[in-house]
Amino acid sequence: MENLTYIAPCFIVSDLQDSMSFYVEKLGFEIRYSGPDDDPFFGIVGRGRISIMLKAIAPDIKPIPNHTRHPWARLDAYISTADPDVLFEEYSSRGVVFHQPLKDDDDGLRGFEVKDADGYVLFFGRPNG
Repeated sequence: MENLTYIAPCFIVSDLQDSMSFYVEKLGFEIRYSGPDDDPFFGIVGRGRISIMLKAIAPDIKPIPNHTRHPWARLDAYISTADPDVLFEEYSSRGVVFHQPLKDDDDGLRGFEVKDADGYVLFFGRPNG
């Protein structure tokens, strides 16, 4: 029996509403949580078994996507998908701007990359083959 079922990365964001809007409007995620009610600074967005936590800390605490720290750290999240081609078409129809278009890359993966509202790079794909 599998004891681990999924992972939910937590990204520091500049503006919670802008970040959640990107995931909902562009990537087809849903808002699973936003709070506290009076002044939300933490949220969870998700789609299927995927969840991403988003947290606005303070105006002077900025997002630091991996690629801004070193070029070899190109991704912030790998999101496994059974059919990246179909998802690529869906996202294209939503007007998503791709950081890397759909392709078979040098890491043996088939997929594409999207930068979110804070510059985090999400790879959607699967092992090639």
